[in-house]
Amino acid sequence: MATFLYKLGRLAFRRRHFVALIWVALLTLAGVGAASAPPAGSTSFSIPGTEAQKAFDLLEERFPGASADGATARVVFKAPAGETMTDAGNKATVQKTVQELSDGSEVASATDPYTANAVSKDGTIAYTQVKYDVSGMELEESTKDALEDAAQQARDAGLTVEIGGDALSTVPETGATEIIGIAVAAVVLVITFGSLVAAGLPLLTALIGVGIGVASITALASALDLGSTTSTLAMMIGLAVGIDYALFIVSRYRAELAEGREREEAAGRAVGTAGSAVVFAGLTVVIALVGLAVVNIPMLTKMGVAAAGTVAIAVLIALTMIPALLGYAGRKVKPAGEKSKLLGGGRTAGRPAKPNLGTRWANFVVRRPVAVLLLGVVGLGAAAVPAASLELGLPDEGSQPTSTTQRRAYDLLSEGFGPGFNGPLMVVVDAKASDAPKAAFTDVVDEIKGLDDVAAVTPPAPNKAGDTATITVVPKSKPSSVTTEDLVHSIRDAGAGVEADTGASVLVTGSTAMNIDVSQKLNDALLPYLVLVVGLAFLLLIVVFRSILVPLKAALGFLLSVLAALGAVVAVFQWGWLAGLMGVEETGPVMSMMPIFMVGVVFGLAMDYEVFLVTRMREAYVHGETPSQAVVTGFRHGARVVTAAAVIMMAVFAGFIGSSESMVKMIGFGLAIAVFFDAFIVRMALVPAVLALLGRGAWWLPKWLDRALPNVDVEGEGLRAQADRDADREAVRV
Repeated sequence: MATFLYKLGRLAFRRRHFVALIWVALLTLAGVGAASAPPAGSTSFSIPGTEAQKAFDLLEERFPGASADGATARVVFKAPAGETMTDAGNKATVQKTVQELSDGSEVASATDPYTANAVSKDGTIAYTQVKYDVSGMELEESTKDALEDAAQQARDAGLTVEIGGDALSTVPETGATEIIGIAVAAVVLVITFGSLVAAGLPLLTALIGVGIGVASITALASALDLGSTTSTLAMMIGLAVGIDYALFIVSRYRAELAEGREREEAAGRAVGTAGSAVVFAGLTVVIALVGLAVVNIPMLTKMGVAAAGTVAIAVLIALTMIPALLGYAGRKVKPAGEKSKLLGGGRTAGRPAKPNLGTRWANFVVRRPVAVLLLGVVGLGAAAVPAASLELGLPDEGSQPTSTTQRRAYDLLSEGFGPGFNGPLMVVVDAKASDAPKAAFTDVVDEIKGLDDVAAVTPPAPNKAGDTATITVVPKSKPSSVTTEDLVHSIRDAGAGVEADTGASVLVTGSTAMNIDVSQKLNDALLPYLVLVVGLAFLLLIVVFRSILVPLKAALGFLLSVLAALGAVVAVFQWGWLAGLMGVEETGPVMSMMPIFMVGVVFGLAMDYEVFLVTRMREAYVHGETPSQAVVTGFRHGARVVTAAAVIMMAVFAGFIGSSESMVKMIGFGLAIAVFFDAFIVRMALVPAVLALLGRGAWWLPKWLDRALPNVDVEGEGLRAQADRDADREAVRV
C-alpha cells in the first residue's frame, strides 16, 4: 500500500492543477445540487420491530386520513391571579383565539377547551389542541406566524399564553462557539507548523471536504429522508478528522524535507507513510459509523452512513489534494524545525537541538511505566464512577430550557392537569380477530383502570369499521419517570391476558411509549454493536501492526476512555455539575442513543491516535531499534502532532456545545471529553507505559498468522527497500 500511495502522492504533486480542478468541480457540483434540491420534509422516526411502531402502523392502516404525522400545537392559557378561565371575559378571549386558529389554511382542527373538557379542575388553566395537515418542518412560516400572533393577542388581553408541540420546531442553531472551535484549530496549526501557509492547508482541505459532504447530504435530504441532525453530525466529525488527516500528512512532509529530500519526493513519501496510517485510521472510523446500522433504527443508520461518507471524502482529500496544494505552496512550507520569518524563523540558527517535549515525556514514562499506568487507570476509573448512575431517556419538552415557550407550556399543563398529562399513552386495541369487539374494548379499559399510576382513562374511540379502538391513558407521573415506564410494561402485560380471553391484541404507543421502546432497543443492541465494531477493528489493527497485544491494548484503552467520558456526561447533564458553564439549563436522563453513539464515534477517533502514534513506533522497531527506543522515537516524531490533532478535535467538538439542540450539545461535549481522555491519558500515558512493560512481546505474532496476513506495509519498508535498490544502481553506474 505504501508504494501505491507514494506514487499517488507524487502524481498529485505533479498534476496539481488537474487534482485541484477535480475537487473544486465536485464542490461546485454538490453546492449546485444542494441549492436546487427540494427542501427536506420532516424526518420520519420509525423503529422497526417495536410494539410502539407496530401500533403506529396499525393506526395509519385502520384510521386513514387521521394525519397521524401532522404537526400539533397545544396553546395553553392561564388566567390572571384571582380569576378563572371560565370568567366571561377570559372565555371570550379563548374562543376568539380558537376561532382565529381554526381559520388557518393548513389547520385540520382546533378544539374548544370548554366543550373538550380541557379546563383544569381549579379553573385556572385551559388549553386548545391544534392539529395541522402537514408536519412541523413542512409548515409555512405564515402558519407559524399566525399561531404566534393568535397567542400574542390573547396575552394582550391579560392571559398567560404558552405554546407547546412540534408546530414551532426549527432547525437547531450551533451558535458562535462553532466558529471559535475552528479559530482554535487555526491557532494550534500555526503553533504546530510555525507557518501560516502550512497551517492553512489542513483548514482549507477540511472545509472543502465538509462542504462537499454537507452539500451532498442537503441535496439528498429530501430523497433519502435525512434530518437536520444528520448534516450537523457529518460536519462535526468531517471537520475534525479532515483537519487531523491533513495535519498528519503535512507534518510528515515537513519531516521528509528536513531529511534533505526534494519536494516531490517528500510529498510522495509523506502520502506513502502517513497516508497509509490515514487510510487505516479512516477505515476504523467508517467501520464504527456504518456499524450503527446494527441497531436497526433507520435515523441512526442514516446519520452513521452520512458521517462515514464525509470521513471517506476527508481521507481522499488528504491523499490527493494535500500533495497538490503542497506543490502550489512550494518553499512557503518549511522543513520540520524551521519557522517562517513572520513567526520568528531563523532565530535559533546555530543552537544545539535539545530533545523535544515528546521525547522527554516518553523517556519519563519508559523509566516509570508501572506508576504511570496505575495513575492513569485510577484516574480514568474515578472519572467513570458517575456512569454507574446512568439513566437513559429521549428528550422531550420537559428537558428544554425554561426560557422556551414549549417548556413553559409543559410546566403549565403539569400544574393544571398533572405531570403525566404531557406524556399520555395511546393504547390501540385490535379486535379484528375478536367475536365481540365492543366487549373487548371495555375489558381493556377496566384492566387499565385497575393498574397503579393511572390518573385517567378515556372511553374507547373505535374506527368506522368498529374493529379497532384507541384509548388514551394519562399517567400520574411525568413521561421520563421510571414509574411511567413500569406502567407501560404493566399495560402490555395486562393486554396479554385480554388477548387470551377475547382474541383482541393490545398495543401501547405514543411518544412516551416510543421513547421507552427506543431506549430498550438501543440497550439491547449495545453489546452486539460493541462486539462487531471492536472485533472488525481489532482484525484490521492486527494487519496494520502485525501484533496481537498492541490491538488488544488499544481496545482495552478505548473502553476505559469511553466509560470515563460517559461518567463525565452523567456528571454534567444528569447530575448538573458545571451545568451553568456548559449552558445546560435543565438536567435529566442522558439521551438513550448516547452510549452506543459514543462507542461508535469515539472508538473510530481513538484508533486514529493509536494508528498515528504506534505506526511510527512500529516503523522504528522494524528498522532495528529496541522496544524502548522505538517508543521514544515514536513520541519524538508523533507526540507533537497527535497532541495538536487532539486539541483541534476537542476544539471542533466543543464548538457544538453552543448548539440550541440538546442532542447536539450532549454529543459535542461527550466527544470532546472522550478525545481528551483518550488522547492525553490513554494514548499519551497508558500506551507507552504498557509497551515499555511488554518489551519485545508487544510485537509478537504467531508465525503461521504472520504468513497468512497480507503485508500492507504501513511502515513504508517497501519505499526504503526501493530507495536502497536505486542507490545501489546509482553506485554501480559510478
